[in-house]
Amino acid sequence: MSKGSPVGSQRVVSPAGTLPQAADRLDPNPEIADDEVRVGVERLNLDAASFRQLSTAHGGDGAAVRAAVLDIVERRGKMHNPVTGSGGMLIGTVEAVGPDSPLGLAVGDKIATLVSLTLTPLTITDGLARWDGRSEQVPAAGHAILFGRSIAAVLPSDLPEHLALAVLDVCGAPALVRRVLHRRGPGATVAVIGAAGKSGSLSLAAARDTGAKATLGLVRDEIEAAQLRRLGHADHIVVADATDPLAVARKVDAALDGRGADVTVVCVDAPGCEHGAILATADGGTIVFFSMATSFPAAALGAEGLAADVEMLIGNGYVPGHAAYALALVQGDPRLKELFIGRVGAHEQPAETEEH
Repeated sequence: MSKGSPVGSQRVVSPAGTLPQAADRLDPNPEIADDEVRVGVERLNLDAASFRQLSTAHGGDGAAVRAAVLDIVERRGKMHNPVTGSGGMLIGTVEAVGPDSPLGLAVGDKIATLVSLTLTPLTITDGLARWDGRSEQVPAAGHAILFGRSIAAVLPSDLPEHLALAVLDVCGAPALVRRVLHRRGPGATVAVIGAAGKSGSLSLAAARDTGAKATLGLVRDEIEAAQLRRLGHADHIVVADATDPLAVARKVDAALDGRGADVTVVCVDAPGCEHGAILATADGGTIVFFSMATSFPAAALGAEGLAADVEMLIGNGYVPGHAAYALALVQGDPRLKELFIGRVGAHEQPAETEEH
């Protein structure tokens, strides 16, 4: 290859005329164009919705999940789950940089990609032999390609790699919450559905950091409620099934004196949370759907059917400065860091997580 497109269209195999994310198959040829970067892959981070779907579909059989991931990457030239439409991200070391690359990376940089695996050309060379198929973080060997408009962050030296990867995987959530609250001005109440997970806990931290009037965390059980109490960022903690819209609305309204939240953030990786979020949000409020399990037709049609005057945003994972902000929240808050360690493990073998 020589001259490439900054959006990576030269990597699309089929169908012609699509961009990499929408393509059925990409070309992961290791030869890079002038504005591309090749990364030696060291670890994948599957997004929570995709991992949950694969694990459920294969009855928790780790070997079958591993085989399914390998099959997807082999067939599609990228990790793009055909059921959930989602992928994840990766960490690795920069192997080659085209002379026209605008990403500011150098050979030898240890980085995390901040763009989805659904649009990242990827080859796996080790058969994922070090992965048991039972966690979202996947030790791997191979290579990936970044384009001129891709995004990557050099990993911080003061966080373990697997912990930094977990934070960067969801770094769009707190940055978007901060942006929404800045636009609304002071005095907003924020409810986070799925508040004890990675994106949920960061969203709560961002709400507190940005000066929310009150924060509410909705979790699925008393174990997660105890985790939120230790974190200390939720003024109100409620336990409810996020897929039960009437229960969600009833408990949020009770905690907030009969008024819904001004901003509701959905961070649950299971489908069916749309209507509860709508009912839990005050008229004129904003809902941020930061989950690949969201049905956007269900959200739009549900709001219409409920005559709900709410603004609904898709958390697309990118806000300028999102990586630095998320890392700063974790590095500056020992309790938040402790929660993340509890989610992904203190050492190299991580535990499963529950949100996007």
